[in-house]
Amino acid sequence: MDALTLAPDVARALRDGAPVVALESTIITHGMPWPENLETAQRVEAEVRAHGAVPATMAVMGGRIHIGLTEAELQALAQAQGVAKLSRADLAACLATGGTGATTVAATMICARLAGISVFATGGIGGVHRGAETSFDISADLPELAQTAVTVVAAGAKAILDLPKTLEWLETAGVPVIAFGQDAFPAFWSRDSGLKAPLRMDRAEDIAAAARMRAALGVPGGQLVANPIPVEAEIARAEIMPVVEQALSEAAARGIAAKAVTPFLLQRIFELTEGRSLDANIALVLNNARLGAAIAGALARGV
Repeated sequence: MDALTLAPDVARALRDGAPVVALESTIITHGMPWPENLETAQRVEAEVRAHGAVPATMAVMGGRIHIGLTEAELQALAQAQGVAKLSRADLAACLATGGTGATTVAATMICARLAGISVFATGGIGGVHRGAETSFDISADLPELAQTAVTVVAAGAKAILDLPKTLEWLETAGVPVIAFGQDAFPAFWSRDSGLKAPLRMDRAEDIAAAARMRAALGVPGGQLVANPIPVEAEIARAEIMPVVEQALSEAAARGIAAKAVTPFLLQRIFELTEGRSLDANIALVLNNARLGAAIAGALARGV
């Protein structure tokens, strides 16, 4: 595709059949303040490299999809103002108008598929929001998982969401939800959401084999790998859920809705936990980068 710009190391890796892990960019532009956003992005990329894969952070800059960012581009994006938050609905418009945008889970999956990258590591996916039965607020991440053949490694879905409905949506759409190393479906900051995951796998090689088999069967869509946050970084469900409920109540009282909901909730939870939620977020993203690299390596080796 003409709109793709591949970073030199990503281009070499794809040419040579080496493992590559896609990374999103909204965590840089919309998830953290400067300079923590840049430092976290650098740490995540370094973690992917340390575990044998090449990181490919995705972003739209100057009306082109960048598959991997140079150090200068990463720094520029981390300090940019007014960056659009791109999902499936916004991606083409941003490209057509020469804009700059950060990719969400859905947009990163689209860009990864265009580049031939089959593994993507992120923090947590979006899902069905509380009250969706009246608001119809369902993240575009879910239908993207149902149609785009990328294995997404995340610490489950964000705990601010309606997790039972999110799992039900994914089941209806035929998206495999694989808990890594445990039976419980994780809930972002917490290892256990109180819900059982539909599937469990304990080895990166098995996850890679499942992706290959899905492709061989001609079944569309990707896989969601729910990788629990490391034990030492966890905020237990009993501790975090009262905080989540308070933040949700405040959002409702202020009339905050649509795309503004998630950023408000994450900021308010950061404040109420005195920064622990951000520390946990960084730890789980690094953990997902490690597993993403392992799965990409298994795919590249054909095992």
